[in-house]
Amino acid sequence: MATPSTPLPGPLGQALYYPRMDSAAIRTSFTDFFVARGHLAVPSASLVPSALDQSVLLTTAGMQPFKPYFLGQSIPPAARLTSVQRCFRTVDIDVVGTTARHCTFFQMMGNFSFGDYFKHGAVEMAWELSTSVWGLEAEKIWATVYEGDESVPPDDEARALWIDRGIPDERIVALGEDNFWKAGATGPCGPCSELYYDRGIALGCGDAACAPGCDCDRFLEYWNLVFMQYDRDDAGGLTPLPAQNIDTGCGVERVAMLLQHVDSVYETDAGRMIIGAAEQLSGRRYGEDDETTKAFRVLCDHSRGMVMLATDGVKPGNEGRGYVLRRILRRAVQHGSRIGLESPFLGVLHDAVIESLGDAYPELVTHRAEVRRLLEIEEDRFARTLATGSKLLDDVIAQARVAGQGVLDPDAVFKLHDTYGFPVEVTAEIAREAGLAIDQAGFDERMETQRQRARAAIRRGDAADAERLAAFSRTAPPTIFVGYEALDLEAEVTAVEPLEADRVLVKLSHSPFYAEGGGQVSDHGTIESMGGRGDVEAVYRIEADQVLLVHLADGELAVGQAVRALVDPALRRETEASHTGTHLLHQALRDRLGEHVHQAGSAVRPDSLRFDFTHDAPLTADDLRELEDAVNRVVLDNRPVSIYETSQDEARSLGAQMLFGEKYGERVRVVDIEGYSRELCGGTHVPTTAAVGPLSIVRESSVGQGVRRIEALTGAAALERLRTDAQAATAAARLVRVSPDGLAEAVAQLQNRVKELEKAARQEGGQSTPTSVDGAAVERSDAVRAFVGTAPDGVDLLPLVDGLKGSYDAIVLGAGDGKGGVALVSALEPSAIAAGLDASAVIRAIAPLVGGGGGGRPTMARAGGKDPARLGDALAAARELLAG
Repeated sequence: MATPSTPLPGPLGQALYYPRMDSAAIRTSFTDFFVARGHLAVPSASLVPSALDQSVLLTTAGMQPFKPYFLGQSIPPAARLTSVQRCFRTVDIDVVGTTARHCTFFQMMGNFSFGDYFKHGAVEMAWELSTSVWGLEAEKIWATVYEGDESVPPDDEARALWIDRGIPDERIVALGEDNFWKAGATGPCGPCSELYYDRGIALGCGDAACAPGCDCDRFLEYWNLVFMQYDRDDAGGLTPLPAQNIDTGCGVERVAMLLQHVDSVYETDAGRMIIGAAEQLSGRRYGEDDETTKAFRVLCDHSRGMVMLATDGVKPGNEGRGYVLRRILRRAVQHGSRIGLESPFLGVLHDAVIESLGDAYPELVTHRAEVRRLLEIEEDRFARTLATGSKLLDDVIAQARVAGQGVLDPDAVFKLHDTYGFPVEVTAEIAREAGLAIDQAGFDERMETQRQRARAAIRRGDAADAERLAAFSRTAPPTIFVGYEALDLEAEVTAVEPLEADRVLVKLSHSPFYAEGGGQVSDHGTIESMGGRGDVEAVYRIEADQVLLVHLADGELAVGQAVRALVDPALRRETEASHTGTHLLHQALRDRLGEHVHQAGSAVRPDSLRFDFTHDAPLTADDLRELEDAVNRVVLDNRPVSIYETSQDEARSLGAQMLFGEKYGERVRVVDIEGYSRELCGGTHVPTTAAVGPLSIVRESSVGQGVRRIEALTGAAALERLRTDAQAATAAARLVRVSPDGLAEAVAQLQNRVKELEKAARQEGGQSTPTSVDGAAVERSDAVRAFVGTAPDGVDLLPLVDGLKGSYDAIVLGAGDGKGGVALVSALEPSAIAAGLDASAVIRAIAPLVGGGGGGRPTMARAGGKDPARLGDALAAARELLAG
């Protein structure tokens, strides 16, 4: 083994040593070794797999980005490749912290051969690197080979190659199914051979027959070599591949364990940087007891995972990759709280992760500000939930123990999740540590009941069901979008699926309709044929494909029909003006506030635009005035807007802005406003800046920690707003008998007078309004803060809504009206409306559940009902609707 050298600093409580070969050196030595042997080094791919690979949620192995090469779908850039691929495996989330070696995020070094060298070359190079470069003791290395089955013989060739390298036959173990790799039920496959390192009897299980394959910590697998030599057909038969391939994976973290003489992946140099930061924050020490050690391990692994996921564009959400990120972040916050960490603390761990990995993955440094802000916002939300839910869960656990029950009451578990937003996986882990369990089936049953109630109450009728749309899109070849060049064209109907209320889903061979995406709403327009006519109400983006939602106005549309597809040109022009307006605003913000400003979301509509951006403080009146002036100066300049395609590298060299979290292909589309801004964008735009018309900022607000929002109007809508504001100011000034210039001062005087009168009324014995509200925040995937709750019977709900507006953007409250009925109110801030919510739509959806009805405006709506017993059902439906 390599010789230990300098002690690694860090308050781990013991003087562990590591050799000169730290994690960075291990990565470099691996890459250099294989480059010197004819391999082309390629950078790590994203944790988010290519759109062409939908077989996994996240990148789980080093070979995954190369699947098209192994499957013969495309030609590799070289016959020999090597990489250090970042990987994430969700199956180990609950195990992390309880063992010395399990991780969710890890780095897989690999060397790959496509029809070049095979078993001999792979074995020879793995052995040489292990023993001659890394200095691992040959006597402690064991190997595994495939034992064979009825269709595949034992891998005696691999066994003989390891014996030639110096591993005696007694240190070569034959294993079964786990040592046979396959990409699926059919296709390339082959046996595997693994290298294990014997870490000593002291770490073993005590069984004299202990060997690789045992679950104890004695034997550590650090390298897996896959020999792809067969092709499996539909009947399960195997035939030799004409070109045999090599796929290997060698874990950075496990090799670091061995070379640095430590007992776990968490005690390597990279792990110690993160744990050391957590120790300084908490005042606790790794290794002082089992609970503390587990917490530090969870913090170390999950902070690496969350930073990597967020850097690759994953945002916290309630499903898919977003749920994985949200789950590990919550688990980290939960375990951090157990060792005395008070939120916010993830920002400090984020910086430690970058220090430990930034040299290998430059994108960590490029996006550090955006990622830190995203993590801190999510941490802040969950920390409040954790504080409330933990206390309630402690009571539930205590009640179960008193009653002698080993399983928590499923109603209590469901209430924790549904009413207080406490994640069921957190409940399950805390219960497990207390020696209890949850009734998962009972919880799932209650969740499904709630979903059915919500579905019955909320009839959206817009066909926006992701699975249904995706399935429909696959019934015909992908639609070719030509809407950049044409708004009116002849096309063929390739698929139709009827919906309710004279609506159908339609696919066309070619389409001029822009599908909603990148913040831009979809086009509207018409489809006309000899047999029918329909209005295009929405265009859904399904990866590189699209599906139209069409309302049939006359006749019918059928597969094979020739149709005229016509985009509404006025709506397209107005939308283009808003979209180009966001680019102007983005550049003006960066010029005014600094280059830390980046787009954090947008909504582009024909009548308005919304632009979210990274910034830590509210904008002043001077800021907003200068932003408007800067944009409108460029509008008046009538600068050309050029759009062209180029390579991603060329666009980067030109200084084009790239949106954080977006995944770009090798060819990208650049929107270039002459002499002013240059961004990558797939949307539609006006030909010159004059077509944007005047831009008028309506409001500026916060949408979360470190993220601000500007809402603005362009073109005719901006002119109408300016005219309306002027007329309103003139009318108001006339009422208070001042000139328009003196209106602000007159209003301020009136406000002061109202406050004085209210104070006098309270002093004369007036009673304050009760403010007791029982409810919880509603989790959303965006920055909108939503709340649903109940108030005491007979209380006026409007003052309670006003009291909550400082903390929430979307509020639904319900209460008994004191007369045997029900009162409901829904109130939305502009940010919630911009996100697509409508207070009157919420009320109309939930009021029937309590036997009532109501309505109002998009910002405020009220309802009454006759059935107080079903108030809970109505509020559950409101939660489902606000959650989106």
